[in-house]
Amino acid sequence: MKAIVNGRLILPDERGEFQVVEHRALLYDERIARIIPSMGLNREERSRMDEILDAQGAYVSPGFINVHIHGAAGFDVMDDDPAALPAIARYQASTGVTAMLPTTMTYDFPTIYRALDRIRAAMGAERDGAVILGANMEGPFINRAQRGAQAAENIAAPDFNRIRAYQGVIRLITVAPEELKGDYTFVQQCQAAGMAVSLGHSSADYNTARQAILQYGVNHVTHLFNGMAPFHHRRPGLAGAALDTPADCEIIADNVHLHPMTQRFLWRMKQERHIILVTDSMRACGLGDGESELGGQIVRVSGPMATLSDGTIAGSVLTLDRAVANFAANTGASLAQTVACASKVPAQNLGIYGEYGSLEPGKRADIVIFDGAVRVQRTIIGGRLVFTAAA
Repeated sequence: MKAIVNGRLILPDERGEFQVVEHRALLYDERIARIIPSMGLNREERSRMDEILDAQGAYVSPGFINVHIHGAAGFDVMDDDPAALPAIARYQASTGVTAMLPTTMTYDFPTIYRALDRIRAAMGAERDGAVILGANMEGPFINRAQRGAQAAENIAAPDFNRIRAYQGVIRLITVAPEELKGDYTFVQQCQAAGMAVSLGHSSADYNTARQAILQYGVNHVTHLFNGMAPFHHRRPGLAGAALDTPADCEIIADNVHLHPMTQRFLWRMKQERHIILVTDSMRACGLGDGESELGGQIVRVSGPMATLSDGTIAGSVLTLDRAVANFAANTGASLAQTVACASKVPAQNLGIYGEYGSLEPGKRADIVIFDGAVRVQRTIIGGRLVFTAAA
């Protein structure tokens, strides 16, 4: 048994709302065993501990869950390289991410299948990085007009037979609802196979998107406001439907994809819930300024901005710890509330909150310790310390 003491724990209250609690000790092995008053950890119990970690007043939080990530540290999920996923997972752990969905892009199907095969092989594997829960498939079932950095020549009509073999691997899949032409069989087949469906890269009108959300249970929206028709006061579109329903909305809080004011607006409109912080990061994440690649296209990175040659925003170089810090600063949300957007809400959306997403007895010991500026100090995954920041 191990213990974390002298930390400011981010815990759910009796209503499940996250709050900061002090003067508690967290006891764990592979799973969280108990959370007790610090005074309850007496000398005898301390002597029986395998390890006692002093958080020195830092925050002790559930690990972050990144449901939308294409790459980092010079690697991409689509790379035909066995080193790619482990390297991305290790880098993610250094930013507080303890579980993730590697995200594919709009390529030809043989290339997508090879990526999905690598993800399948990596699921549940022991490594010194974020747990790979499965795949997020972003494309090719999208609208050509809203493709963003996705390759137009590989866009295809929604067809479940093309992904049937990857049940149990694909956990989340993006579709433009207007491409279904009013037939939601594809959505129903995905849902029956355990694949959550997300609306994105879409020109859908308000009524089409609202029907998909409320009538067909599509409760996820891919990077809200990006890859969709702009919100208009007479044509609210998918963005309006996302705001006007209980759909969970991905937010890229890098202050490039969404202005800080827009983030405040979203926080109020979504009633302080239904927001999932993601990175949508690419291989250039963590490498600094310069030239990189995304989906076979050249990308130029300058500060927080990554663009194609024509100026189109192409993914991001955001990390989830910075997303948490940015969103809290931009919205006035408490740090505990913001952490829920990077842990509890994505876990609930994926149907895994019984195992992931909060610090509660019986759940996995996936823990991140960070300071008041949300700079990660330590990351613990399945009870194992996998990252310690340099002194």
